Amino acid sequence: MLRGKDSSKIEVTFSLKEVEASQKLEEIINSYVYKPGSLIMSLRKIQDLFGYIPISALKKLSEKSKIPASELMGIVSFYHFFSITPKGRYTIKVCMGTSCYVKGGERILNFLKKELKLEPGKTSEDGKFSLEVVRCLGCCGLSPVVAIDEKVHTRMSLNKMRGVLKQY
Repeated sequence: MLRGKDSSKIEVTFSLKEVEASQKLEEIINSYVYKPGSLIMSLRKIQDLFGYIPISALKKLSEKSKIPASELMGIVSFYHFFSITPKGRYTIKVCMGTSCYVKGGERILNFLKKELKLEPGKTSEDGKFSLEVVRCLGCCGLSPVVAIDEKVHTRMSLNKMRGVLKQY
């Protein structure tokens, strides 16, 4: 544990990050709020900033845009690519499309659920991993497929999955 001057530096740095994020949020909202048809883009930018869409950001967007928060929440919950819960440092996507499923995707998913003690759609307690099930990652000829963030791992087996997890 840090003490004295060092801990106050950390607190100041953290506070500056919060202020910067708040300012950036204002910039995002102001740059899109008056442009017709730009709501989805503003929500994407907010999610890019925080890694998810905080409820507090939805409230600010609602106030500025005069769109009811309930309507914004309806939009966010409709699109699968939006999230109102924080994601893990690494997002693991297990393909369960037909080819991946037939070639062992379910075994890979069950292994990850057990190994990470994590259900799909959830984030680990330590914030390291989020687990998602997707319908296709576009690599059907190389199934089963798992993507961790933007890195795609093909022809996965349980042993190969163990090795991949060790890299993270």
